[in-house]
Amino acid sequence: MAWLWPLCALFPAFMLSVTANSPPRFGDNMTVAPLSEDLPVEHGTAFLVSLKPGDQRQEGRLDGDWGRDQNPRFQVAPASLPCGQLDQTTLTEVAMDLGQPCSFAGNVAFWLVATDSDGDTLTYGISGSYAYFFSVNPNTGEVKLASPLDFETLRTFQITISVNDNHNLPVTRELRVIVEDRNDNVPVFQGSEFSTSISEVSPVFVGQGMGRASGSGASVWGGRPTRGWYRMNTQVKSSFLQTLPVGSVVFSVVAKDEDSGTAGLVRYFIEKVIPSTDDSENLFRILDNGSIVLNGSLNYNSKSAFYQLQLKACDSGGTLNGEPKTQCSQPVFLSISVLDEPDLDPQFVREFYSASVAEDAAVGTSVLKVEAVDGDKGINDIVTYSITSENRGVPQRGLGASLLDSTRSGWFSIGEDGVIAVSGTLDREQLLNDNEEVQIQVTATEKNLNIYGQNANVSIWVTIRVTDVNDHKPEFYNCSLPDCSFSPQEAQVNFAGYVDEHTSARIPIDDLTMVAYDPDQAVVRGQSLLYHPPLQGDNGTFLLSVEGEDAEAFSVSPERAAGSASVQVVVRNSELVDYEKKTVMKVQVVATDSVSKESSVATVTIHLRDINDHRPTFSQSLYELTVPENSPTGFVVTNSIKAADPDTGEWGRITYSLLGGNGDDLFEVDPNSGEVIVKNGTLLDREKQAVYYLTLQATDGGSQSGTTTLQITLLDVNDNAPVVRGSYNVFVPEGDGDVSVTIQVRATSDPAYDDDQAGTNNSRLLFSLLPGPYSQNFSIDPDTGVLRNLEPLDREDIDPALEGQIVLTVRVADCGDPSLSTDVNVTITVEDINDNRPIFNQSSYEFFVMERDPGEFVGTVKACDADQTEANNRISFSLSGTGVSNFIVRGNVLAQGCAEGSIWLLPDVSLDYEAQKFFNLTVSAENPGPQNFDSTANVMVTVVDVNDEPPTLDPTSLQAISVAENGSQYGQVAQVKAQDVDTAALLSIELVNVLCTKDNIDVGSVCHGWFSVDSDGSVYINQSEAIDYEACHLVTLVVRAHDLTTDSGFEAYSSNGSLPINIEDKNDNAPYFLPNHQTFVIIPELVLPSQTVAYVQARDEDSQDNKIIDFSIPSAEFVSKNGATSPVQVFQITRSVEADMYTGNIQLVTNLDPTLQGTYQVTVQAEDKPALFTVDQSYRVRLQFSTNRDEVGAHVEEIKAALVQATRTTVYVVTIQNIDSVTRAQVQSYLDAYFVFSNGTALTLSELNLMIRRDQDSLTQLLKQGLVVVSSQESQESDQPKLLTSVIIGLGVALVLVLVILITALVCVRKSYQRKLQAMKAGKEARKTPIEAMTSTAANIPGTNMFNTERANPMLDLPTKDLGLEYLSSGDLDNVSLNSLDKNAVDLDTDSKEIKKPLPHNSPEPDPEPLSAVLSGRPVSTGRQQKRDLSFTNPGLDTVDL
Repeated sequence: MAWLWPLCALFPAFMLSVTANSPPRFGDNMTVAPLSEDLPVEHGTAFLVSLKPGDQRQEGRLDGDWGRDQNPRFQVAPASLPCGQLDQTTLTEVAMDLGQPCSFAGNVAFWLVATDSDGDTLTYGISGSYAYFFSVNPNTGEVKLASPLDFETLRTFQITISVNDNHNLPVTRELRVIVEDRNDNVPVFQGSEFSTSISEVSPVFVGQGMGRASGSGASVWGGRPTRGWYRMNTQVKSSFLQTLPVGSVVFSVVAKDEDSGTAGLVRYFIEKVIPSTDDSENLFRILDNGSIVLNGSLNYNSKSAFYQLQLKACDSGGTLNGEPKTQCSQPVFLSISVLDEPDLDPQFVREFYSASVAEDAAVGTSVLKVEAVDGDKGINDIVTYSITSENRGVPQRGLGASLLDSTRSGWFSIGEDGVIAVSGTLDREQLLNDNEEVQIQVTATEKNLNIYGQNANVSIWVTIRVTDVNDHKPEFYNCSLPDCSFSPQEAQVNFAGYVDEHTSARIPIDDLTMVAYDPDQAVVRGQSLLYHPPLQGDNGTFLLSVEGEDAEAFSVSPERAAGSASVQVVVRNSELVDYEKKTVMKVQVVATDSVSKESSVATVTIHLRDINDHRPTFSQSLYELTVPENSPTGFVVTNSIKAADPDTGEWGRITYSLLGGNGDDLFEVDPNSGEVIVKNGTLLDREKQAVYYLTLQATDGGSQSGTTTLQITLLDVNDNAPVVRGSYNVFVPEGDGDVSVTIQVRATSDPAYDDDQAGTNNSRLLFSLLPGPYSQNFSIDPDTGVLRNLEPLDREDIDPALEGQIVLTVRVADCGDPSLSTDVNVTITVEDINDNRPIFNQSSYEFFVMERDPGEFVGTVKACDADQTEANNRISFSLSGTGVSNFIVRGNVLAQGCAEGSIWLLPDVSLDYEAQKFFNLTVSAENPGPQNFDSTANVMVTVVDVNDEPPTLDPTSLQAISVAENGSQYGQVAQVKAQDVDTAALLSIELVNVLCTKDNIDVGSVCHGWFSVDSDGSVYINQSEAIDYEACHLVTLVVRAHDLTTDSGFEAYSSNGSLPINIEDKNDNAPYFLPNHQTFVIIPELVLPSQTVAYVQARDEDSQDNKIIDFSIPSAEFVSKNGATSPVQVFQITRSVEADMYTGNIQLVTNLDPTLQGTYQVTVQAEDKPALFTVDQSYRVRLQFSTNRDEVGAHVEEIKAALVQATRTTVYVVTIQNIDSVTRAQVQSYLDAYFVFSNGTALTLSELNLMIRRDQDSLTQLLKQGLVVVSSQESQESDQPKLLTSVIIGLGVALVLVLVILITALVCVRKSYQRKLQAMKAGKEARKTPIEAMTSTAANIPGTNMFNTERANPMLDLPTKDLGLEYLSSGDLDNVSLNSLDKNAVDLDTDSKEIKKPLPHNSPEPDPEPLSAVLSGRPVSTGRQQKRDLSFTNPGLDTVDL
């Protein structure tokens, strides 16, 4: 079969010879073109492919749908585009399997390649609705990308490709273009709100139940997570809350990527967690589906209550422009708020509570307050208090301590505010084993249930010590310490014991076990008790004593005890204990409370035991002996003392001896005779010991002995000076305190002592006070030594350096020979008392404080107290008065009893000048103490205003006004007012906007230039002629007030206000006909009278009555066919109106003549109602000219034109007349006229003056025409009679003045006369002053009235100037007429001066006087003798009346 292939190759040649021209043909593979969406539009590379069947040089396979069913042969065509010259950096994906590519510069998408068997030149083209994506080279078939491709918008489309050989019809084919996706889109987060709230705990349910979730946010119950959190309302068997578990979904985000494949697969990342701590860094994690889950535990109180997560979404990567590319979104921030849940118990604010209360405290007495707060800071639940247990076991201190658990229920109660109060009777003595304390367990419970369904609570033990009250008396018990129980039932009052007769003193009786006990609190002094702790207090201290008939024989020990003590009854007088006299003795032991003086009595029965009690006895128990203190050794003191013993024999033999004592070294006794002698005379000194007590003992043979006491007194010898031991410190309060000091010897009551014998001159002492700084204030008794003050002492009179101490020297001298003396210092400390009140250094203070400054320092006050001690001169300051809550005063101690008080505003308080400008406060300086000394001073706090308040517009000044259109009004039409509460406000009114509306519809800026607003609020008509009702019905000026002096940082503008200006319509529009096709009608001859044959329609743009239209037929003619016309009266017209449309219905009056042939021409006239105005004669204005009537009449049109230009009115000239030269020096003629607006209103004299002054051009023209004065006609007409009346009155007044002057000259002081003379002199000087002496620049003479009596102002003593008005030749008539000029003054000056420009509308200053600038050019008659250099000023404006 191989031989057939050459035949097939020759087949086209055979066909060519037998067929006509063949059309071109696309290859079968030209059906699909895959293109990537990132194919550049402006440049690129592509494969240039041509199909040449049979060519075996290069084969390839197109990527995509090209050639999937066939294996066509392709050839790279480098002939037209050499590969060596082409850019090979980028390759298209059109043909990936073509082998070595040939890339080139340009944006080639693909090539259109067709074959033509005839070899004709081919032309390529692309058409279709998507052809705009490509541009094709018709000659080469090169297709370039003209518009970018987008896979996400259009994934595939079809175009029509065509080829033409210019011989046959074009060959077309549909080419399918497939757009391949690239990673050209970034992920985008969906939604706009990224915030949620989650609870720090979550519920855990046990059992089954049904419910529903409510709330907003991320659901944790399954399904797709949503945002936020849900709280479940369910009914279950049981549930509890636990910390939100790890893995709980917090929030879910979704980000979309429009790309496909991995480029559209979105991954999520948490970039940052705020706050950035170690704990929060990994607290959250995000899943692949965008769910953010908890990765740790939450805690509102110990961790953060708010988190912010920075999230990012990225795709999984793809290719873009031939390179790997991963796209990421813009970060979003997720805000997570943690909701606190009640999972913590309350906490007491203190770790330990203790207090004390007296046992006799009344019920309801507050003891202390406990306080607890909710541990959950975000909830802060209400806490209630209760007592759950009282008096827990407390080990007793000391011996026998044991754990007790007694309950003191009902002693105390607690209120809702945590205050523990007494609720029952207290008894400290019941708490002796509990250390006198009550332990109360206080439980604080939250009001609401916690997450566990319980009321969270916390308990604390409170210790309350019950202090003692002396409510018990001591009692006696028959027991031995420490084994006594001291129960009230064991108390006894009868005891017994035994003792031998004549037992020595201080010997206790036997077999007596007595204990005294007082349960009240006691202080143990000088001893240590093992059985009771050493507590503080005197309630348990008691005194012991004995009473009864045998009380002298016995005593009790101890005499004072505290708490409990063993009581011993001891022998006091052994002689009274005599068996031979009594065998039984009784005493009563009394225990007396040292405070309450209550006592208990116990009877002690003492049984005496008999013994051998006969012993030697002396006749006296005491022998008083004397011996000079200078006696020698061996001196016999006595030999007459003997002892007797009733016993005989050995038992009766007596031996004498001295028992050991304080005199056994000075004296001795003969044992046989009993003679007492001086043993050592050198030791005798009465001043050391004046009396010696020796015990002389007589002992019998049975060792029984008796004793007697020898009192040996040493006789004095004057050998010692007085003795005053130590110094005296006396403390006495100043004022009422008196000094009473006795100079004493220690341990005696004598004022002082002398070692010499008392009662003699040697020991007699005299006291005297030595001179000193303050000795004159004291006296001393010379005999008793009592030192007293003569008058009350004042601490403030003592030198402060001495600190209140006065040192006096007292001399003590004896009366011996020679006299001996001793000096002693007495220090008297005058104690300061609070007897002086603080005094301010000023009676009043004034301070200034800026408003709006919180915590500002206000000022300092100072006060001093004359007391010298810190305790009494301490000063505290306080404030009172209205507004005192805004201030605080802080004291500071200064030297020498002074203090200053700094007054401040509270840190969070600032003053407002607009609310209150002054604060009248009273500052008090007080001494703390019972006297409550204080003083006050007034404090005026002035609030300094800060310009901080915005201005406000006065609403009454913004009420609507009306202004007529078409130049009917001029000048000011309204006044906008504003106010500001600040003192330094400088207000300016500003125009913010102008609103133009017509029939409530905004018409733009048509009215923006009609009105202007000055800074002072004056509203002026700016363009009177432009105001048009038909263009705008309502002009709304939006204004505001601006405070130019407002401080920075505060609002300087008021709120905008609207001033509505209603535009009033004027009849300024003529009616107009509407187009109508019935202007030519055919009337049948059978039309009856009063039947409408035609109609016309007209409108008028004016409003109200001005738009009412009347129709009329001014003429009606019949025009025959031959052209002849004749008037007819066969038509009438009637009016009808509908919606401002006026219709004129033309009707027949009579039947038409059917014999007449021709046309009726009817003229219809539409006119509105004319307005008739009447102008009052008061509006007649007179203009006076310096030229005569003829000249004014010749230029009347120029004058009217200038007046019309200035006033925009119609000028009606009434008359032009000359003026008699006598009545006016400068005026020759006048012109009377009315100035009327189109609406009938007329200008007044003042309005005309204002308008002429505003229009400088018109004013210049009028001045050139000779205008001098503008006045009213009435004033001019009344000049003559007024002048005559004035002359008559003037003559009469002059006569009276002459008489007054003559009389006054006689009685008045010379000064007044000189004043008149100076006035006359000034008038003469004024008349003599030549014109040449006048300064050309002075337009007037300030302070001078040329037309008063003296023609000068003597008060100012200024020379007058000749005004050139020829007043010397004119009479008083001229003066009167000139005065009538008033404000209509003009300046005449021949010098060339520039005309002043008018002030802008927003300036409040008056218009300048420009007349003098142009009067120099006015024509002046030659008959008048006037100077060219003259000026004229209204003297009425500058008059200073005398």
